[in-house]
Amino acid sequence: MEHSIRCLEEQQDEFDFKYQTHRMDSCTAEEKKKQLEGLQKMLNAVDNCRRNFLSDISAILNAADVLCSALIDEELVEWKRRQQKSCIGAPDDTSLEHLEKWFTQIIECMFQLQMFLQKLDELVGKMTYENDPIPVQKPPLQSRVDTLLTHLIKSSFVVENQPSMPQGRGLLVLRTNVQFSVKVRLLYKVPELNHVMKVTVSVNNATSQLKGFRKFNVLGTLSKALNMAESMNGGMVADFRHLTLKDRKVGGGGKGINDLSLSVTEELHRITFQTQFDYQGLSVPLETSSLPVVVISNSSQQQSAWASVLWFNMLCPDPENVKFFETSPAATWPQFGEMLSWQFLSCGKRCLHNDQLETLAIKLFGKQQSYDNCKISWTKFSKENLPDTNFTLWVWLDGILNLVKLYLSDLWSDGSIMGFVSKGKERLLLKKKQNGTFLLRFSESIKDGGITFSWVQYANDGTPSVHTVKPFTSTDLKQIALPDILCNLIIIAEKNIPVNPLCYLYPNTPKDQAFGKYYSEKTEEENPYLKYLKTKLVFVSKENSCSGVREGPESDLCTQDRDPPSISDAGDEDVLLRESEKSPMLSSSTTDADILNSMLDIDGESTVPKPFPATSPHISLSCLHQNFPESAGDNLEEAHFTDTFQEFFNEINFQIQQEEQDDVILDLGF
Repeated sequence: MEHSIRCLEEQQDEFDFKYQTHRMDSCTAEEKKKQLEGLQKMLNAVDNCRRNFLSDISAILNAADVLCSALIDEELVEWKRRQQKSCIGAPDDTSLEHLEKWFTQIIECMFQLQMFLQKLDELVGKMTYENDPIPVQKPPLQSRVDTLLTHLIKSSFVVENQPSMPQGRGLLVLRTNVQFSVKVRLLYKVPELNHVMKVTVSVNNATSQLKGFRKFNVLGTLSKALNMAESMNGGMVADFRHLTLKDRKVGGGGKGINDLSLSVTEELHRITFQTQFDYQGLSVPLETSSLPVVVISNSSQQQSAWASVLWFNMLCPDPENVKFFETSPAATWPQFGEMLSWQFLSCGKRCLHNDQLETLAIKLFGKQQSYDNCKISWTKFSKENLPDTNFTLWVWLDGILNLVKLYLSDLWSDGSIMGFVSKGKERLLLKKKQNGTFLLRFSESIKDGGITFSWVQYANDGTPSVHTVKPFTSTDLKQIALPDILCNLIIIAEKNIPVNPLCYLYPNTPKDQAFGKYYSEKTEEENPYLKYLKTKLVFVSKENSCSGVREGPESDLCTQDRDPPSISDAGDEDVLLRESEKSPMLSSSTTDADILNSMLDIDGESTVPKPFPATSPHISLSCLHQNFPESAGDNLEEAHFTDTFQEFFNEINFQIQQEEQDDVILDLGF
């Protein structure tokens, strides 16, 4: 195009020179006629060149229309959707380098076309003629260039980093009077505008007219210049790092009556940014807004607020729909399962696999051939309690996610935790494996998240029994890591021989191979109990310690799922546990049956009396992981129990969960 415009300019200058020469020459009529014929040919060539040039510009604009549509309506929209999903944990690429490169190149091309059209104005100013195409065709072309440029520049102003608090639960959850940060970016990278364009920030432009919605003032540094210094790759950014929202009292104050009947955590607000683009004669006001944020005033609202953020960004691609929760749509199982999988990826660097997702789907919808058309509503997700519990589905899942994030991320990441598996399937899996095989799964009845483990044990006659410990919560894992619990679990077998019943992580990985790298040996300074006892802390359960206790209801301290030789799990239902799982721990080697009864009453367990069996199943010594001497049990029994040590065991929730079939009572003791 530059070559064409130069050729056009040279042709026009040549014609103008010869025309002026012709006018000043005094020659015969025949010579003038020949000169006029030559000038006419030159003018025709200039006219043809002008028309071709205008046609080329029109063709370029047609191609630019297609490119702009692909860039703005497809690539940019897809990036915004990827960013939206990444805010709730999706592992999508949200880098802007490619988009910035494409926007910069096509905008530069548009400014180049604008310069060519301005050059045509100069040529027309020097020379025009009858039927000159430039005065007729240039204005609509100029309008198209301006429209495309304006659309491109407006679209290039985006929120690169969505609002977030430094110690917040997640993106898009803001708390009043707590600082948050957000970054905007102009995807047209032009050094001439470095530190020139001032960006101002405000809140609630879109929702200010909605009656009942709270209103806020934004405090802090409300104006910053787009600059290249705050970006790793030299992009035009404005990074607002110290903004704060403050309630704006309107009328009588308070939230008032919300026309939409929404809770505080269902209100959606947006942070808005404005600036002015002035460059090469083009002036364009720019505005962009964040994804909807949920504004809370108390940390106790974070869990509910994050649920709203998850639901909105999972289902709504339109960030302007601040009334989304007025008629929130249901989520299909594929959408819900994908979103939930992202949460585990964020907390533990590992998604849910198909078996885990299927277990959750069965709990929600029952057994189905396909779950693709199954739907879960916003109310069922975050408002209705699960059957026979006092907490919602989201509260239960969020408790597990927090447990994984704080204490189990490494085990979850390497796949050691099976996590979501029904009790029936758990028994079916374990009873097909060798003695001492165990698996880890999440508790279904603990509000704030719990993890338990079960193992298979074979009697002398080959009958398998499955044992399940009382779930460990964050309170327990804060004191002792789960790998150390698995390593140090001890059952006192016959002849006072200590045995660790856990040998193989399902399906057949030796326990130390799976967890050895996570074992820890705390020093006396780190663990006051070790300092007092001068010994290694282990969990001990006497296999036969309760055989002499009078008949009474079974304790949920340690139970065994004993099946007859013919094993059938057809009747096992995948249901939520109903016990509260808050029983106290025992710290002595004997337990009165009355205490056990009171524990069962507390837990809400069945109190139907069952006689204690006279003998307990044999524990195979092949599972003896640690080579204890025969006197090890006696030495342990001689340990001096103090109030401090009892208090420690009271804090450790090492209580074995009751199973459904004929059980044998085991007790903690040394």
